[in-house]
This record gives sequence, structure tokens and C-alpha cells, in this order.
Amino acid sequence: MPLVAPRKVVSAAVRRRVIVVTAVHAPSARFLPQAHASLCAQELPDGWEWHWVIQEDGRTDQVRPYVPDDERVTFRQGRPGGPGVARTLALAHADGAYVKVLDADDRLTPGALARDLAALEADPGLGWATSRVLDLLPDGSTAGFPGDPAHGPLERGAVLRFWKANGFRLPVHPATLFVRRELLLSLGGWMALPASEDTGLLLALSAVSRGWFTREVGLLYRKWQGQATGQAAHVDPAERAVRMAVVEARARALARVGWRHPAPVTGGRPASVAGG
Repeated sequence: MPLVAPRKVVSAAVRRRVIVVTAVHAPSARFLPQAHASLCAQELPDGWEWHWVIQEDGRTDQVRPYVPDDERVTFRQGRPGGPGVARTLALAHADGAYVKVLDADDRLTPGALARDLAALEADPGLGWATSRVLDLLPDGSTAGFPGDPAHGPLERGAVLRFWKANGFRLPVHPATLFVRRELLLSLGGWMALPASEDTGLLLALSAVSRGWFTREVGLLYRKWQGQATGQAAHVDPAERAVRMAVVEARARALARVGWRHPAPVTGGRPASVAGG
């Protein structure tokens, strides 16, 4: 019997899907209904849909009660390893063209998904998008901060240069990241770090691809007592120095290797590795 290669089934509906990835642990689970409400308020172009993959960082009975009863939501659990590990595990269920990050305690603003999608659909040369952020304070008020880049494209390497020149401060917020799924997978997902894993991913993306910044607010970033970035371990100087060193080393190594997204076309076929 002749061998027949298995048929790859990729429907149009799957390709035209934004996968929203959320890592969650027990303390932040109570905010999931608000995150879900912000997703339900999103409007996408005809033929597009979103699907929410919630990945618990651990296996407890404290998260599932807060997971919305919605056919567009997938809930999974796994061995605890931090938010980067949980998000990367969630990629096993990311069957869409794009991946959007949404932390469990944050909320999207109306139109955020559509704006990100429009930017990347309009320019195949863009690998990722970010947007302006407002802090959501415990009393319900919001606060912004100065220093956002200009609305429009962020050239390759711009994020790393700004980050290095400004005391390891990013010009855009990684919690707003919207990225092409294939590019995210090619970089291995989020870094295996106890924190700053999203900073590491953003720097790596900037090293290999142009990005986009939207001046309209795309995310309400909740500030609350239990958030991971507010804990003492997150700002421990010795560990922070190590994290910053490794995320910078990775980004610079990617830049030296010369791999680019999208790969240039040579001889009618995309090159697997592109020179500077």
C-alpha cells in the first residue's frame, strides 16, 4: 500500500482567530470575570474570532470556580513554574494566527484587539504590536505615565536600545503584547525566568522584527497588593541584575545571528536565515 502523507487540516476559521493567553494562580483568579467581560466587549472584523486559553500555574481547586462558562474559553492546569511557563504551556492550545497576552488581573479596553489586528494585517513586515497602558488603582481610578513612543512602527532593535539607555525601563508594556503565533513559537515562547519573562520576550521580538505601538489605551493594568510585581522578591537587586543580564544577552545574540522576521525572499523562496 502506498504511503500517504497525513492531511494537514487548517480551516479558515482557525487561521482567522486571535488566541488570548492568560496565566493565572489562585490569588488572581477572582479577577477572571472582569477580564472576561473586557474580552466580551471586543469587536473583531467579520470572519475573525477570539478564543481565550486560561492556564493555571499549578493544579488547585481555587481557580476553576472563577473560569467563565463560555464555549470560547479553554481552561487547563499544569505543574507550577511561574507565569512564563504557564503561558508557554498554553501555546499548545493556540491554534490561531495571532496570540494576545492578557494577565488575569488586567482588563482590555474596547477596540484593543481590533486595533492590534488591523496593524499587523495591514503590514506583513510587523511581527508584534503593543499599546498604551493605564494603571488601574485600587480605588477604581486610573493613572498614566509619560514617555510613550510615537504612534506607529517601532524599528527593529529600538526597544533594546531604549531599555539599555534608560535603566532597564521599557518604552512599551509587554502586558499589551499582540504577536504573530509563528514568530512567538520560533522564539520558544516566554523565557524560563522567575520574573521578567515578558520583558525577555519583548526584547527578543524587537531584536528580530519591527513592531507597532498604538497611542490609544489598550489595557488597564491593575495595581493590587497581591500582584507578583509588587512582591519583595521581584525587586531583589541581585536577582534583578541576573534577569536583566540574561534577557539582554539573548536579545543581542539574536541580533548577531542575523535571523529576521519576516525572512527575505531569495530565489523565489524565503531564506531561513537572513543576514544583517
